[in-house]
Amino acid sequence: MVYRLYRIRDVVRIPPEKFNKPLEEAAWEELRQSYEGMITKNLGIIVTVLDVKVDPQGKVIPGDGATYHKAEFTVLAFYPFIKEVVEGRINTVLAHGAFVDLGASDGFIYINQISDEKIDYDPTRPALILRESRRMLERGDAVRARVYNVAPLPGKGLRVQLTMRQPFLGKIEWIKKEIEKQKRS
Repeated sequence: MVYRLYRIRDVVRIPPEKFNKPLEEAAWEELRQSYEGMITKNLGIIVTVLDVKVDPQGKVIPGDGATYHKAEFTVLAFYPFIKEVVEGRINTVLAHGAFVDLGASDGFIYINQISDEKIDYDPTRPALILRESRRMLERGDAVRARVYNVAPLPGKGLRVQLTMRQPFLGKIEWIKKEIEKQKRS
């Protein structure tokens, strides 16, 4: 599963301008500001903070008008793992491959990872066309692919590299036709 839930313990700083709000609401806002969009090697991309439990007993540090509270909260993180099978829609087709919308991030299928067949690029559509079967891959197509590499890109999110060169991977329409073909034989 590309998305995961993690329970995290941290200390949250509540600035004085939020003292008029309920403590958990102020903590949730501060944690969302700190965590959402964060990319970590172990958790992936933090999509959102779901709930917060805050210790009402806070600490004040002299010279800082804020209070500091222990907090425990759940985050929803996007972190695909290697060999995971994912589904998404093609959102960009280029001469060297296609980007797939996976939700919080895009995955990329390099042209040599689409099929064993030779592939031509048609810039007028734009589309990638398999030479032998004449099957086509273009924007909006639903695909199933396997993750073969994940790496953080500083300032850009995660680089998720995908392959469709295995059985029952590829454009969903191709997979359905292959299953029907196998049922008939």
